[in-house]
Amino acid sequence: MTVFTITEHNREKVIEFFNEHWGSPEMVISSGTYNCSELDGFVFQENNQLLGLVTYVFHDEEVEIISLDSILEGKGIGSLLTKEVEEIVQRKGIKTISLVTTNDNLNALKFYQKRGYKIDAVFPNAVEQARKIKPTIPLIGNDGIPIRDELRLIKNL
Repeated sequence: MTVFTITEHNREKVIEFFNEHWGSPEMVISSGTYNCSELDGFVFQENNQLLGLVTYVFHDEEVEIISLDSILEGKGIGSLLTKEVEEIVQRKGIKTISLVTTNDNLNALKFYQKRGYKIDAVFPNAVEQARKIKPTIPLIGNDGIPIRDELRLIKNL
């Protein structure tokens, strides 16, 4: 098990990962539209297979996690990747990490809240706006829940 920084050397695997698991590396959320394959981040590999990754962007006084994915849930991959981002943030003297997830993503809400993140804002119908840019965003998400709203979570370090 190894964590690597995303570099030009492994970026092709990152693009393949996003295409396979998200349909494209484009992420449309209330804070902007991002090509995740171009962002800073970390990958988790085992036996030369990419099993997880996290991407993030720097804003003025905070870092925003744009994506966090793990193929094998419950194995600590997401925790390890999140911890890598938190260490970078602390080294740079930044005090806040934020992220946006959707109302259907109950696993993400549990995951982040267990790690000290708090709901900071709710953006009703934000996904409807995102679909105008990326129409491939599904109408129904996890557990049959309609995907409508975004929730912003923050953690102060």
